[in-house]
Amino acid sequence: MAAEAEVLDELRRLRARVPQVTGALAASVDGLVLAHDTPGVEPEGVAALTAASLGVAVRMTDATAQGDFRELLVRGVYGYVATYAAGRSAVVTLLAQDRVNVGRLHLEGRRASTRIGELVDAAAVRAETVPPPPAEPPEALPAKPPVRTPGKSTAARARTPRTPADAPRPAANARTTEN
Repeated sequence: MAAEAEVLDELRRLRARVPQVTGALAASVDGLVLAHDTPGVEPEGVAALTAASLGVAVRMTDATAQGDFRELLVRGVYGYVATYAAGRSAVVTLLAQDRVNVGRLHLEGRRASTRIGELVDAAAVRAETVPPPPAEPPEALPAKPPVRTPGKSTAARARTPRTPADAPRPAANARTTEN
């Protein structure tokens, strides 16, 4: 993705603004890692779990008529996992210590996810408008053997050479005699 470096910079700035955030990850809604700053945590696993929890959260907001998904907060004994919608096709997941100020986590998480959503959506638009690279020419295929029809002779026929257009032609009923 063209915006990967910018997304990673945004995740790192977020971690600098909120020191209790121990990891940050941007992923597609399908669970593919776009960028991550998650020391000690497997980013592919977190992205896959984010996609799974996102599916449940979206169904929950639909079933309860609460509108489109915006964010999800899970609290464990040792800290928080917060997931925020980021544009049309991405999410941001943050890992934070238990002592984090949750209001500050939400404030900074929402800001970062908005910016990341803009970056990812802009990259997707650029990818849609850029024509694909030209296809490579196909490799030369081996010549196919001639198709033979049953009942016809397969003997090679000699072609008679054509005479040039300006060459004199024999008369239609001309007879040749041999001496």
